[in-house]
Amino acid sequence: MPAPWRLRSADPRRVRALAETHALPAVLATVLCHRGLDESALGPHLSRSAALLHDPGALPGMAAATERLVRAIRAGETILVHGDYDVDGVTGTVLLMRALELVGAKAVWHIPNRLEDGYSFGPHSLERARAVGATLVVSVDNGTSAFETIAQLAAAGIDTLVTDHHEPPAPHPVYGALPQAAAIVNPKLPGSTYPWRELCGGAVAFKLVWGLLRALGGESRVGPKEKVFLEEALAYVAIATVCDVVPLLDENRVMAHLGLKALALAKHPGLVALVESCGLAGRIPSAEDVAFQVGPRINASGRLGSAAQAVALLLAREPGEARRLAGELDRLNQERKRIEKEVLAAARSAAVPFSDRERHPVLVLAGQGWHQGVVGIVAARLVEEFERPAIVIGLDGAEGRGSARSVPGFHVLEALSAAAPHLERFGGHAQAAGLEVRADAIEAVRAAVEARAFELLRAAPPEPASLAIDAELPLSELTPALMQQLSRLEPFGAACEKPVFLSSDLRLAAPPRVMGQDGRHLALEVRRGAALHRALAFGQAARLSELRLGEPLHLVHTPRYSTFRGETRLELLAHDFACGPLPPCR
Repeated sequence: MPAPWRLRSADPRRVRALAETHALPAVLATVLCHRGLDESALGPHLSRSAALLHDPGALPGMAAATERLVRAIRAGETILVHGDYDVDGVTGTVLLMRALELVGAKAVWHIPNRLEDGYSFGPHSLERARAVGATLVVSVDNGTSAFETIAQLAAAGIDTLVTDHHEPPAPHPVYGALPQAAAIVNPKLPGSTYPWRELCGGAVAFKLVWGLLRALGGESRVGPKEKVFLEEALAYVAIATVCDVVPLLDENRVMAHLGLKALALAKHPGLVALVESCGLAGRIPSAEDVAFQVGPRINASGRLGSAAQAVALLLAREPGEARRLAGELDRLNQERKRIEKEVLAAARSAAVPFSDRERHPVLVLAGQGWHQGVVGIVAARLVEEFERPAIVIGLDGAEGRGSARSVPGFHVLEALSAAAPHLERFGGHAQAAGLEVRADAIEAVRAAVEARAFELLRAAPPEPASLAIDAELPLSELTPALMQQLSRLEPFGAACEKPVFLSSDLRLAAPPRVMGQDGRHLALEVRRGAALHRALAFGQAARLSELRLGEPLHLVHTPRYSTFRGETRLELLAHDFACGPLPPCR
């Protein structure tokens, strides 16, 4: 059932002041008021300037990390770049490998197999480091919790540099507060004074590269060749930032904005082939393009086993080989979709006994044979459908691996931490987490998570679900000039939502059409006076009978430009609609 509509209210005096101070149309000033940005943040938010990027030297551990890297490079040591199998880890690994190649370092890469090795460091890490003769391991997007493996590497004479963005774990009974690495570069370390803590793993790797290039040059600024590399490397950071769903605020917003432009201008064969395979060549992709086209293709390799194909594509130097690998990722993504559909159907069935959200505030579901590579996506789908956090676990005999996804305002890692005695491993952050668990502990995990969830919800009860509307917008005001102004709000993503408008008293200009291969979507032509626009209502084909020619139509939507077969047009992305009287907007 669609959520009630809620028209947000903004202080008219503040809207007027913002509009005058920043020369903005009133509707844009209204949206900015609703985003909760203070006056000092508004200018930077709109400018998205590279000058707003923070000094990498301010990250904890940066000086020690760059010093050890410089020593390794100059001594000809073998460096093992140890990434993770998701988009963040893959792109960060590729970025670091290309940077080390740029400076003449001897480097090889390693990413664990999701199904065989699990997340982060493990026995495979030491085995790979020894096999390649590495004396230095540099992690990307993992390692802050890898106490035992980093100690084993150290005992074998192998140093570890950790670059990560995950929350530090509870102190280890043997090794203390943090792993015994040569350096840990993580904005979330205790005592960190870095101005922005919500970087993704790929962004932390980018900062390390930036710091390394400065250290090698012996200057506070990098040289011209290095500057060009960093600008191009922001393409990887943009992909990682968008796909890891970190807040698109502060320097994340800047890196995503500049990185999307860099992605459009990419010359490296791997990136070119990937962009072409997504149908995005010839234009600057949006954050939505990256989230729904680029990211899933990179992820498909790691989800179904090894991320090696994704890394190989992004490192490919020969265009023909890059196109072949891009085609292979596309095939894997189609296979991932098929598997995901099967697991989602099974998870929906498993959720039936837990449909009462008053008794089960978090869905904890497990199934034998559920592919462990898609449980994170399935958890995200269940969060959307059931409007509560979800933990989905794929069991393989007595062992299971799972993923947790949350709703805004609920710290799923804190809820999961309550089940720590029953888990083999776990980690993550407020909105997403991963875990390993034995099959016979599932019921205990569910009980512990639900008990902690009740405590969290009592302390901070969730607001009733509603569809928040930023402002009323007559169709006649939806002009190219306004769209140009609204584009200053991009890129959209976590903590930087798309604007949502209400256009009322419209009429259908033609009968609505069901569209899409599965017939789940609606295409509408809506008009008011001389203004005529196409509107798309995804997943709402079942509501076709509600639409009637000649009756008033009220549309809640986000306007956007869409490119299809080389043609770009303005269209309305419909979130909800109503025919007849205007619904109340509380």
